[in-house]
Amino acid sequence: MELFINLAINGIAMGMLIFLIASGLTLIFGLMSVLNFAHGGLFAWGAYSGVFFYVLLDNFWLGLLGAIVTGLLLGWLTELLIVRPVYGNHIRQILITLGFMLVLTEMLKVVFGPNIINAPTPEMFQGSWMIGDITIIKYRAFIIAVGLILFIVMYSVLKYSKIGLIVRAGVMNKDMIQALGVNIKLVFVLVFMVGSALAALGGALFAPSSGAIYAEMGLEFGIFAFIVVIIGGMGSIPGSLLAALLVGLANTFTAYYMPILSMVVTMIIMLIVLIFRPQGLFNISGVSNK
Repeated sequence: MELFINLAINGIAMGMLIFLIASGLTLIFGLMSVLNFAHGGLFAWGAYSGVFFYVLLDNFWLGLLGAIVTGLLLGWLTELLIVRPVYGNHIRQILITLGFMLVLTEMLKVVFGPNIINAPTPEMFQGSWMIGDITIIKYRAFIIAVGLILFIVMYSVLKYSKIGLIVRAGVMNKDMIQALGVNIKLVFVLVFMVGSALAALGGALFAPSSGAIYAEMGLEFGIFAFIVVIIGGMGSIPGSLLAALLVGLANTFTAYYMPILSMVVTMIIMLIVLIFRPQGLFNISGVSNK
């Protein structure tokens, strides 16, 4: 039983990390209908910039802030230079963002070097708590708490705030919102930037958890993010959370008992959902309250 609980806690922590990157993709993919395959690259840049600022300033919180700012800036440049010319054309979006993903990966090697970089865990989150035979690692508990807080904030903003109403209405009929005097293009740029910042924050939080970061990590977690968005339902924040936890738990338990099948099980879950519920576990009504 103790082993099951320990694996479950680790799986929930991994699920929350996946949720952080998938929630940003949910905003971009689900609400804006943009297939951004460079999203994983923003995750990797967040990991590298978070570690860089943490080591440079000797402050974990400033490292997270640096990663968020990096994500915002890269998100703005990505939308302006890469995505804006291909709005409405999914084939071109896939091709150009895949290419940009490779550019982001190689630029990491140019800026930070090609070698694996160690990512230290903040002293305040080192160690663990023991409850009987159950081990709760402090940093993983912190990740779970951050994921829950961000879920509550994102869900509340999208469902109950004025900006959330504008975003949801813009998704349904952007011409009508534009006619009412709202600069919907600016709103979507801000949504894209926030989604990118969430990916970067996920990378910055992932780095101390793994202990090491590498340039190609963005592709791996980018795939997880797309799987989560598909399983959860495009545009659904609750769906992304549920799907991320499902994928995190499945991956953790499978990696322990049958490591060679860990990715296969994730794909099987996605396939089952696509067969029996192709719209995902939730749909955009989870946010828009349609």
